[in-house]
Amino acid sequence: MIELGTPLPIFVLPHVATQEKISARDFHGKRALLVIFLCAHCPYVQHVAPELARLARAYAGKSVGIIGITSNDVAQYPQDAPGPTAEWAQKEGLTFPILYDEAQDVARLFGAACTPDFFLFGPNRKLVYRGQIDDSRPSRGADSPGRGELNGKYIRAAINAVLAGGSVSEQQMPSIGCNIKWKPGHEPAHVG
Repeated sequence: MIELGTPLPIFVLPHVATQEKISARDFHGKRALLVIFLCAHCPYVQHVAPELARLARAYAGKSVGIIGITSNDVAQYPQDAPGPTAEWAQKEGLTFPILYDEAQDVARLFGAACTPDFFLFGPNRKLVYRGQIDDSRPSRGADSPGRGELNGKYIRAAINAVLAGGSVSEQQMPSIGCNIKWKPGHEPAHVG
């Protein structure tokens, strides 16, 4: 995982629905910027999608920017291509822009490992949180033990701390999800 305090990597990527180029600079002036690596097919992302939609609604009109990035190899996972991703995002009510990292360079810059993977940057665009959204996990049934409540508590606490001008707890658990699907020969050195 990249270290807390790491500056926001610079990137410009196309929006999956409009092909409009979007950059983190487009969120200048926001106190917090949340970057989420996600994809349409991952059961972990599908599990947290309702909370992602709630987060976008809860922080709309506040000084928070949210960007989704999909980086999977679409030759292996065509459902993660821009068109299907845009359809999935609309169906799930995700109102923040989702960008397509075709070359997988941005995922490597962030050290993203899985979907979903969350990175929160403060007003100085230094990393203050990287990790899990909450303790919930997808399961085969709502009654499965250890499922946890889908409430975004870790992300919400970090965002609220940034908005209040406070500090974010450094006790952070790595994200859990499906590995990013790297193109053959493009795997980062840390991936087997």
